[in-house]
Amino acid sequence: MRFFPRDRDLSRPVESVELPVRASDFGLRPDELELRLDHFLARRMEWRSRTSIQDLIKDGFVAVEGATPDHPRGTGKLATELRPGRKLRDSFRVVVTIPEELRIPMAERAVGVDPLDPGALGELRVLYRDECALAVDKPPMLPVHPAGRHLTGTLIQRLHALLGTDQLERAVRPRLCHRLDRETSGIVLVGMDPWSHTRIMRQFESRSVEKEYLAIVRGVPKEDGGRIELAMGPARGSKIGLKMMVDLERGQEAATQWRVVERFARCTLVACQLITGRTHQIRVHMQAIGFPVIGDKLYGSDEMLFQKGADGSLTESDQRLLELPRHALHSHKLVFTSPRSEKRVTVESPLASDLQEYLSRQTKQSEPVPDLSRH
Repeated sequence: MRFFPRDRDLSRPVESVELPVRASDFGLRPDELELRLDHFLARRMEWRSRTSIQDLIKDGFVAVEGATPDHPRGTGKLATELRPGRKLRDSFRVVVTIPEELRIPMAERAVGVDPLDPGALGELRVLYRDECALAVDKPPMLPVHPAGRHLTGTLIQRLHALLGTDQLERAVRPRLCHRLDRETSGIVLVGMDPWSHTRIMRQFESRSVEKEYLAIVRGVPKEDGGRIELAMGPARGSKIGLKMMVDLERGQEAATQWRVVERFARCTLVACQLITGRTHQIRVHMQAIGFPVIGDKLYGSDEMLFQKGADGSLTESDQRLLELPRHALHSHKLVFTSPRSEKRVTVESPLASDLQEYLSRQTKQSEPVPDLSRH
């Protein structure tokens, strides 16, 4: 469920969270739901104890908007609620104000910076810019959006911090047009305003955006390329909730076109074009044909390496098995139509330096390192 407004300013600390009460979330009909306020918040804010939630209510940090027969979608009036046992019904709305001492500091705002200035993004390299879109070269291990354990310092927060207050008040807030995993490097496309973002997103939905990735896979394919058409769905039976798998019976269609760029003794650099855009598609498909992405903790030899990586408990033996501290996947090329000019734009990012260095170690001394920027 969404805790925060879609258009909130990500350069500012989160001051409150809004939690709608919906019977469907509990598998009930609207007339069946009756739930204590503290029980509801405990279900929605699992990271807090029941006692701390009750203290939050008693200290005046929780407000409730009720629904009535005349106003089934709510009265529009929030009132501070001090009773943990207050009964909630379907279509109520609960707003929790985060105490100031618990608010997470965000990136410092750079007032008056031109977001189209190629030097304005610090260590982030600008690959393309116009009045509608900005493409940046994301380094590996940088989250693109606040989530889970990574709530600050993300790519989108840095972009929000680069815009001055006046610009943000005019609703010029950059939005991600797509996501990359934290470990994946390369091109991230951002819409510079809601109008542009909506039109670019429609291109992603209609599959008119061309997306090509470079990946280093374990093993050496005999074929020079091919097309993988294997439906995908959630990995049933996996202990990792976000894991996907090939599921020919119940999965969604998924297609990947791949070709060999360079062969090495124990690994291969491949280019993968996404025909569809399923979660972890390249990693799942390359594993399915016997060539998993090197460094992949989730789709390699042992999925529990993913959990150990998240916990910071990888052993030296684990790291030797993985060969790289992150999976060897890079968003290399993106082709889209800029909304206002309606011109087709091609954005390219050369293979990230850590992956280049890995390949240089795989290459024989007499062989030149391939110029990947030409592919």
